[in-house]
Amino acid sequence: MSYKTILVILDTPDNAKVAVDFGAAFAKEHGAHIVGLHAEIVSTVPLVAPMEIPDPVAVQALQDMAHSQAVEVEQLFRAKMEREGLDYEWRSFTSTVGYGSEPLIESARSADLLVAVQPDPSRSSDSNVDVESFLFESGRPVLMIPYILTQPKPIRRVLIAWNGSKEAARATFDAMPLLKAADTVEIFSVDTSESSKHSPTETSREIGATLARHGVRATLTTESCGGKTPSQVIENRLADNSIDLLVMGAYTHSWLWQLIFGGTTRTLLKSMTAMTLLAR
Repeated sequence: MSYKTILVILDTPDNAKVAVDFGAAFAKEHGAHIVGLHAEIVSTVPLVAPMEIPDPVAVQALQDMAHSQAVEVEQLFRAKMEREGLDYEWRSFTSTVGYGSEPLIESARSADLLVAVQPDPSRSSDSNVDVESFLFESGRPVLMIPYILTQPKPIRRVLIAWNGSKEAARATFDAMPLLKAADTVEIFSVDTSESSKHSPTETSREIGATLARHGVRATLTTESCGGKTPSQVIENRLADNSIDLLVMGAYTHSWLWQLIFGGTTRTLLKSMTAMTLLAR
């Protein structure tokens, strides 16, 4: 198994170069077709008092800005693909609701892997990618690139955050091409009262045996919280072992978070230090 269609989600020009560089590197490594996906988003239109009707001048300015960004991102994407000699295509959609619109989600469903860059919290924008929608609606794994990474790096050390859930299982198998190519793979379980019916040690042994049959030799580690949250325990492990890729399920803990990230997933994404492959 390998990734043969990689879709790169290109939002703002600031993020696009990093996303394109990482996407191109993965496409070259896997001999994949690469798709550049962009939403030309018109931001919320200011209303004019007292009648509260849209200001036509503001509407046109916002449309021009969105189109200008789309052109810039497309040119950047095409230039990189041509330089690298990659098989590629460009897909652009006009949207007023952002990256959660159905045409974009439908387009993503035919890819093996989605690649997106984590938005820089200091540069929030209406055009930032809506990762939650892709995770929960596309059915495809998403590889998130931390905004602190500016250029591609080899994935040599992989940590699987394993809790025995269906989301963790989906993420693990979706990451198989990356696991096979890695130098080291660790199946890491955090022992909490919220663990599955089976102990983390038991379920990690089972997934470790399955991976071994695929040629992936993984070490098994279980650690208790010791007063920390699961996300803190995982973050410490990432830092201590200089992990390149974290593999984890995007799971929720209560009905309140059914449509957005919950618990450990949400916390880890806010403080990403390693590339993270997520699946739902």
